[in-house]
Amino acid sequence: MGQGLSLSARREITKQFAAEYARAAKKDKGRILDDLVAVTGWSRANARRALSTALKRKIPVRKAKRKPRPRTYGYDTLMALIRVWRLAGMPSGKYLAATMDLWLPKLEAYGELKGVRFSPEIRNQLMAVSGATIDRLLKPTREGMAPKGLSATKAGSELRSSIAVRRAGQEHEQVPGFIEADLVAHCGPALVGEFARTLTATDVFTGWTENVAIRNSAFKWILAAMETVAERLPFPLTGLDTDNGGEFINQALVGWAAARGIYFTRARPYKSNDNAHVEQKNGDIVRRHAFHYRYDTALELQLLNELYALVRIRFNMFTATKKAIGWRENRNGHKTRIYDKPRTPYQRVTDAGVLTPAKDAELEALFNSTNPADLTRGITDIQLRLISLAADKTQAMRDSPTRAKIREARRTVSRAS
Repeated sequence: MGQGLSLSARREITKQFAAEYARAAKKDKGRILDDLVAVTGWSRANARRALSTALKRKIPVRKAKRKPRPRTYGYDTLMALIRVWRLAGMPSGKYLAATMDLWLPKLEAYGELKGVRFSPEIRNQLMAVSGATIDRLLKPTREGMAPKGLSATKAGSELRSSIAVRRAGQEHEQVPGFIEADLVAHCGPALVGEFARTLTATDVFTGWTENVAIRNSAFKWILAAMETVAERLPFPLTGLDTDNGGEFINQALVGWAAARGIYFTRARPYKSNDNAHVEQKNGDIVRRHAFHYRYDTALELQLLNELYALVRIRFNMFTATKKAIGWRENRNGHKTRIYDKPRTPYQRVTDAGVLTPAKDAELEALFNSTNPADLTRGITDIQLRLISLAADKTQAMRDSPTRAKIREARRTVSRAS
């Protein structure tokens, strides 16, 4: 009788018999089996098996559609966050969250949040937002990066064997004053002709960083830049670590360091991670603010130094960094770095207790009197001028990187300025 029934129909019929079969007495179970066999055409053994399976089979319960969670951070909060992020120099989320209590009161006090809807509720949300959430909210806004630059480091064999190789974690790194130094070449797409460099010097203990643009890598410009760095540091310069480039490994710089009692070390050859602190600042400060264009005129050199004068205040006083403080093993036995909480170099220097009363008062007055949004606007203005001077020249070098093309581009820039 049941030969014409589909499998799904048989299952439905079995499901209807199953509940009654489970409650029935032994005689009634036999009757139910006879009825099911007559309807479906199964054997008694197959019918009994189908009834047992139907009893075990759970009817899927359709879950109620979950209502989407309402957004915690609305449009007005996002607009305010973007304004703060841009004025803060577009740091990563974890650093912006760590310095929100510095930036937000400053921007409020100087009226920099006009034009966005700002309320006590939005303020509380910005003060509480996590770094991961900041990165997620700002992801669509921060797309796009600049092209990569070139390295102009050439090994300096002179005196190299007489300069100690630095060992990470030595005693002189545990207090402010030991710096790593490096040069960044502003050559554009080709290492042709004379072009500007930036000397970057960063303190290993506090992260305090100074940048000085110089005409080329001649030792007299290196010495002048090192003098500037030593004058600007808020604490005495006690140690210097460089790579193995000839611009650093020479009699002039070694003699300069020795005359001032500065402990001079060098990295291992071809081990760029030995200078990890300054290498990171090369990207985060120099390339991020001065880009990858070619700068080879006096005006561009002047603008670079004006740029760094503003960047040094914004970075050292208002930008958080984190510092590696040790190692730990994860559950798989692999070593991973341990970092402290993000803090600004100014906070680290103050906590170190190495400032003289006069220098402490000078930095405190600078912090209290500075509108960081003015720094950002000044930095942006200089960046736009540098782009207008160098963009066409750099593109011309990409098309044909010859000395004649460089001279022609420089004459064009000189006439325009």
